[in-house]
Amino acid sequence: MARAIGRMTALAVARATKPGMYADGAGLYLRVTPQGTKNWVFRYMLHGKPRWMGLGPLHTISLSEARLRAAERRRERLDGIDPIENRRAQRQQAQLEASRSITFSECAAQYVDAHGAGWRNAKHANQWSATLTTYANPIIGGLSIQSIDTGLVMRVLEPIWKAKPETASRLRGRIESILDWARVRGYRVGENPARWRGHLDKLLPARSKVRRVKHHAAMPYSDVPAFMAELRAADGVAARALEIAVLTAARTGEVLGMRWADIDQLGRVWTVPAERMKAGKEHKVPLSRRALAVLESQGNGQSERPESDFVFSGAKSGKPLSNMAFLMLLRRMGHANLTAHGFRSSFRDWVAERTGYSPEVAEMALAHAVANKVEAAYRRGDMFEKRRRLMEEWSTFCSTPPSRTQSSRVLNLRPSGQVSSRAD
Repeated sequence: MARAIGRMTALAVARATKPGMYADGAGLYLRVTPQGTKNWVFRYMLHGKPRWMGLGPLHTISLSEARLRAAERRRERLDGIDPIENRRAQRQQAQLEASRSITFSECAAQYVDAHGAGWRNAKHANQWSATLTTYANPIIGGLSIQSIDTGLVMRVLEPIWKAKPETASRLRGRIESILDWARVRGYRVGENPARWRGHLDKLLPARSKVRRVKHHAAMPYSDVPAFMAELRAADGVAARALEIAVLTAARTGEVLGMRWADIDQLGRVWTVPAERMKAGKEHKVPLSRRALAVLESQGNGQSERPESDFVFSGAKSGKPLSNMAFLMLLRRMGHANLTAHGFRSSFRDWVAERTGYSPEVAEMALAHAVANKVEAAYRRGDMFEKRRRLMEEWSTFCSTPPSRTQSSRVLNLRPSGQVSSRAD
């Protein structure tokens, strides 16, 4: 009678070269692949279905060692244990044991490194790191990633949730992302203690209920001509840059980052590269005649400047104006409560109340992303020619001398309900 177990010999194992399965008995097989490699597998039944478990390659596991491993798996089956799931649990436990040495701050650094290439710019990565360094790391940075629980997350968030709701909300999302990353990498198991829906929303008030959003201070559009007359009389690079920001209704960062290579003087078009746009998409801005004249006053055009030069150069060689340049200029002009960004809202109000242009044209001019997917699908063009006419009309309005009854000093401020409400 043929043996039911231990059928193979070392010589038979060595001579087995034809691809296939060679049974040793009691569930142990030598598998020879079409590529000629040999490895051991153990076959067992679970809930009426066969399962195959690898035991290791022949060059590492000998016939005798394979038989010992198969015997251990059979004993597990006798005790009602699934060998594959048991091995997976042991490996996961080993990973968790190892993860006790990896801290939250180390995981955060690895997360930023892994995702940094997909972010729009280095500033975003710096904001991530700065927020975590300031608020999270002093409390949980040195702790193992597996030990982070709801109580620790609350210790990070509670002190700033009411005082700085916007910062706290972003911080919570970043902690949640890092903990999710650590779970996928095998550094932790269980639910994410930083998740909002169905968890922290039961412990903390919604951000919208903590404090009303403060909008950017915006000037009523009727006062813009008087302000522009005052601005044109001011000297300096910052004054010219702010004039361009108002005339183009562009964001501060887009204007300060403007390079001569971005400007087509003949076509009167300023092309903002995707990496400098909030939506991550290239944006073409029609330049009014006044806007082009302002640009030409900065260097007589692109031809006299190297392509890498900024249009509005700062004090440091090769660097643009500082992000604080507009605020400092407005402060010197006596308009400390205004922001450059608020003029985008002034423009939006002017379009709505003084022109016949559609809201879509205004939104395109402001380079707002379309949240509605259906609307985005139908809005395939950029309405450039309509925007060119619109920006010329806006420039004419801004250059029109204010009426005698209009004050030359603009102090009448109101909160913007147009632009800044879109988290611009």
